[in-house]
Amino acid sequence: MATRHDTAAPPGKEGGAAPARTLPDAGAVDSAKKRARLSRRWQRDVRWSPYAFISPFFLLFVAFGLFPLVYTGWASLHQVELTAPTDMSWVGLRNYTRIFEDDFFWNAAKNTVTIGIIATVPQLLMAMGIAHILNYKLRASIFFRVVMLAPYATSIAAASLVFVLLFGRDYGMINWVLHEVGVDPIDWQNDKWWSQLAVSTIIIWRWTGYNALIYLAAMQAIPHDLYESAALDGASRWQQFLHVTLPSLRPTILFTCVVSTIGASQVFGEPLLFDATKSASGGAEHQFQTLGLYLYEQGWVNQHLGRASAIAWMMFLILIVVGIVNYVISRRLRASH
Repeated sequence: MATRHDTAAPPGKEGGAAPARTLPDAGAVDSAKKRARLSRRWQRDVRWSPYAFISPFFLLFVAFGLFPLVYTGWASLHQVELTAPTDMSWVGLRNYTRIFEDDFFWNAAKNTVTIGIIATVPQLLMAMGIAHILNYKLRASIFFRVVMLAPYATSIAAASLVFVLLFGRDYGMINWVLHEVGVDPIDWQNDKWWSQLAVSTIIIWRWTGYNALIYLAAMQAIPHDLYESAALDGASRWQQFLHVTLPSLRPTILFTCVVSTIGASQVFGEPLLFDATKSASGGAEHQFQTLGLYLYEQGWVNQHLGRASAIAWMMFLILIVVGIVNYVISRRLRASH
């Protein structure tokens, strides 16, 4: 009797052979892993490389900007001398109250304001006029722009020493010219107002060309269609300047005013080098001593680092007030548009 043998069906298709399982290629797997690693690395690079690029600035700012600012604020609350900078005695706000009681501080503040006004107002007016002239098509315009920027690139020491010779009382060229036209010689270094005018002249000479180039760049960004429309309406060049150029330059004018004000509050090199004795007193009677000179005198001549730190913070607070005023005026100008 024949025996019946049942055979099991294959695991594949019924009645067919089982498909062969293909093993993944090792090279393809490595390539996929490599692409994944590169993708992650690219994502990290896109995310963190901008911070790496700007990190040197912030490191230098923390080391030479933020830390000195914080340390100066801490030192202003102590009595500390230059001879022993690590020996600090807590005095609270005593250094600040002594500043307000010091007549020399108020004298330096007044001199800073007057020198700033005498130097800033003519400087910006002259810069505006020079920029308006250079805005026209002139021959060798690049040469004139370089000449305008040359005083800014000149060393403060070199410029101040030249002006000291020009404003000399006995052998100065300016007094010689005044003598030729019948005017008595002026004691530029010992008279209060004449000395401040002389110091302001140095500042005007150095910064007029710099501001002129800023105004020139802003003028060249004004659309020519505005001038053409004004000319078609019969406006003269002066009227175009008043009604087209000046309104378009209001943000730039505000910027230069703020920057010039900040620079005027920090005037130091010009009055220091203009003094014949090269001291920080700003003349025999402190007639042109600025806040920068007063700070230097207290910290490095009188060796009162705590009081000098308080003066530095007072100047910093003044700059904050200037920044707030700039912000308010800028918002009103934008709202008026």
